Amino acid sequence: MTYGQGINCKLIGAVFAAAMLAANLAMAEPKHGIAMYGEPALPHDFVSLPYANPDAPKGGTIVSAEGGTFTSLNPHVRKGSVPWQLRFLAYESLMGRSYDEPFTLYTLLAESIETDESRRWVEFSLHPEARFSDGSPVTVEDVIWSYETLGTIGHPRYHGLWQKIETVTQTGPRKVKFTFADQDRELALLVGLRPILKKAQWETADFENSGLDVIPIATAPYVIRDFEPGNYVRLIRNPDYWGKDIGFRRGTNNFDEIRLDFYADGSVQFEAFKAGESSSFRELNAERWENSYDFDAVKTGKIVKSIIPHQRPSGITGFVMNTRKPKFADWRVREALIAAFNFEFINQANTGGRQERITSYFSNSVLSMEAGPAQGRVLEFLEPYAETLLPGTLEGYQLPQSDGSARNRKNIRAADALLSQAGWTVKEGLRQNAQGVPFEITVTLKQGDTESQSMMDIYQQALERLGISLTTEVLDAAQYKERTQIYDFDMAYYRRGLSLSPGNEQMLYWGGYGVDQPGTRNWMGMNSPAAEAMIEKLVSSTSREDFLAAVKALDRILTAGRYVIPIHTSSFSRLAHVKEIKYPKRLPMYGDWIGFLPDVWWYDAQEATQ
Repeated sequence: MTYGQGINCKLIGAVFAAAMLAANLAMAEPKHGIAMYGEPALPHDFVSLPYANPDAPKGGTIVSAEGGTFTSLNPHVRKGSVPWQLRFLAYESLMGRSYDEPFTLYTLLAESIETDESRRWVEFSLHPEARFSDGSPVTVEDVIWSYETLGTIGHPRYHGLWQKIETVTQTGPRKVKFTFADQDRELALLVGLRPILKKAQWETADFENSGLDVIPIATAPYVIRDFEPGNYVRLIRNPDYWGKDIGFRRGTNNFDEIRLDFYADGSVQFEAFKAGESSSFRELNAERWENSYDFDAVKTGKIVKSIIPHQRPSGITGFVMNTRKPKFADWRVREALIAAFNFEFINQANTGGRQERITSYFSNSVLSMEAGPAQGRVLEFLEPYAETLLPGTLEGYQLPQSDGSARNRKNIRAADALLSQAGWTVKEGLRQNAQGVPFEITVTLKQGDTESQSMMDIYQQALERLGISLTTEVLDAAQYKERTQIYDFDMAYYRRGLSLSPGNEQMLYWGGYGVDQPGTRNWMGMNSPAAEAMIEKLVSSTSREDFLAAVKALDRILTAGRYVIPIHTSSFSRLAHVKEIKYPKRLPMYGDWIGFLPDVWWYDAQEATQ
């Protein structure tokens, strides 16, 4: 609705317009944060995030040993392999996420946020002190350029939001307003999370094809000081960082220097940590955590083993089947391949049975589907799509379990029957379809992933009993990324983290758009109208009850889709680190996030001398 035209309208129209304007103004007022439901937990004058130590000392260096390599410093385009940490360490957005509140954002580059009750628009006022690392102010022009550039030629993960923005306009010297084309409550939050780039830096550079040729000028506490292609990236804390005194940043970004060292092989990465060449190591293998940390630095206390619990969903980790390939299109084939994967035996062999298995995409959280038949709102949401849902979605689905023995006879028999029902029969010891094409699988792995290779060695033997040939191909990080982004694989190692605040990004993960569009997270090629409907419900929900029901329904569709052979997860992280780096005792809901990023860690100089 446009206001201010009442002079040319009838009196009643003017009165109505004035009343509506007053109502909107009453609902829309500048605030310091925004929540999906209700109000932010922290007051406008909060001293620091609840899990940050506002008195943490500044100084020191932290060195992180990373697997793989990198070919780009621009995390906002599809081209190249980029250190994932740069998205968080080297850039900022209008709003910042609190890892203690799943659906709440607080102002960062923005000084305030306004929206109406329906959330069809949102307006930000830029912080007057917001500066890029070269000292130049952040302008509304920078903001608008960043959104348009990312939304059109940036990474595909940014395109969906841009398509839902109807207009973006400057409404004051430091104000920018976004109006949305859709009724979607989450958009008001999402629009605050896009990185803000310096327009002038890219006027003479090729943003879409940039790699190592441009060191970004951004607003974040850290700037890239130097790098060696494929080997390391060194970031230093900007002493003139504009936001060091705002509550959102107090007690964070405490290290003077962060160095990311890259190793092509996982075992070499671990040996580098043992040799003291890195400060921390995030251990994913429970068996190694128990039996390989008996070296001198651990015995003398120079290295500390920390367990960091969390409440985030498990997400999905395992081996994804590309249903764009006809051999994986039948759910019975996928169920057979899951049954033949003897997780219980593999888990015992690789981790001593210490790892728990992922049971659904949102397991380990309040968002997880419940066992047994769908009930209540979940059933109500799913019933209109009953004819298209795979078996187990409504009735309840559980992963096949073995008795833990190497032979896995029961599941192999079940797999054999399913494959035969799907038209894959055994002739002369080989599994073939009606056209005589043998069933052959190539599993694509990343260089250095020795654990997955070990799993595939065991899996290969099981599939041989079914007449299926399995081979593995090992690619370097750049090749792996390129091949998986264009979906050029049969099966591949797949890891997709999920949050306690799923929203529009779920369409990028599971939407049918990704069947043909390169660069999405929909590696499995699923095309499910029911899944898309659940995503639409969860982003448009006006109550937490409907939101929970929509996510649980989506979890059922994904899990019963049998797209991934899931492996292990954990409700806590194992982090080994030198004793002089510390983290707060008060952990957020996403507790293990501090094991990924050092933003609330600090360096204890006194501890280092002892």
